Amino acid sequence: MKILNVAIIGFGLSGRYLQAPFFEAHPNFNLKMIVTNNQNPTLYYPEVEVAKSIEEVLSNPAIDLVSICSPNATHFEYAKATILAGKHVLVEKPFTATSKEASELIELSKEKNIVLAIFQNRRFDSDFLTVKKLIEEKVLGEIYNVQINYNRYKPALNTKQWKETIAPGSGIIYDLGAHIIDQTIALFGNPKTISGETFIQRKLSTIDDAFEIRLSYDKLWVTLKSSLMVEEETPRYIVQGTKGSFTKYGLDIQEDQLKAGMIPTETNFGIEPISQSGIFSSIENNSIDKIIPTEKGNWALLFQNLYEAIVFKAALIVNPTEVQQQIKIIEIVKTVTV
Repeated sequence: MKILNVAIIGFGLSGRYLQAPFFEAHPNFNLKMIVTNNQNPTLYYPEVEVAKSIEEVLSNPAIDLVSICSPNATHFEYAKATILAGKHVLVEKPFTATSKEASELIELSKEKNIVLAIFQNRRFDSDFLTVKKLIEEKVLGEIYNVQINYNRYKPALNTKQWKETIAPGSGIIYDLGAHIIDQTIALFGNPKTISGETFIQRKLSTIDDAFEIRLSYDKLWVTLKSSLMVEEETPRYIVQGTKGSFTKYGLDIQEDQLKAGMIPTETNFGIEPISQSGIFSSIENNSIDKIIPTEKGNWALLFQNLYEAIVFKAALIVNPTEVQQQIKIIEIVKTVTV
């Protein structure tokens, strides 16, 4: 089997915790280079080469795949340079700041015969996979109302200055919003109508830190909400259909497990506690509540699919054109707010 040499640009949360462990665990990826100016990746990956710039990576003929985990405003520039250098690319979300930029990268990757993938890892969260399965198996009947919440309680400004600076791709709608908009598109496709607002709720914040988005699909209505000022836990998913409703609390545990030092190949990786299981309330069965076991979270599927796309020309599960639609939704909501 072909081994693909990988370089990661940036060694913050995504590069260090969310991606490097998967590249290291996959037998057909070789984590060869990491670009960082303020971290020492060799403490965790002794054989990796540390570079100071993306130019060092792009000029290295041994590198097959570049994963861009740098600040949001650099994603378009770095992804374009990577494609032009003839290397496959994985871009951390947000894909780009504008749909025009997304379109340019998609067309360029096709022209250069390069695999362009986006790190929408929460397509492979345990809770989302559970909701997806219930909908596909028609357990809830015809779906008519969905609410997805992605809240945190972080009233203090982020210590990473770039995350609090007005710049392309800044704000919570490009951060947490990119995940739940992507999940909605994965479930239901492009909406018929789009509306919503962004807000600034934290003291001294200059970027949006809360939003509400409303998407319609004929009879189906989807509401997406996020805020950094929600202290008490709210349901992650409320899905209502003609046969009943499903309510799910708790966030997928893969990120916490990775931060704690677990590796993706460990037996219990991605398996959440039974206490976080969602509840199905059946209309047809006198509203009797039933515990629904949560599917195993599996971000490794994204990396396996990426490998197969590069080596075997498999279709990407996260299609870039779907992510481009996500950016269009963000642009509409941001424009309405302004």
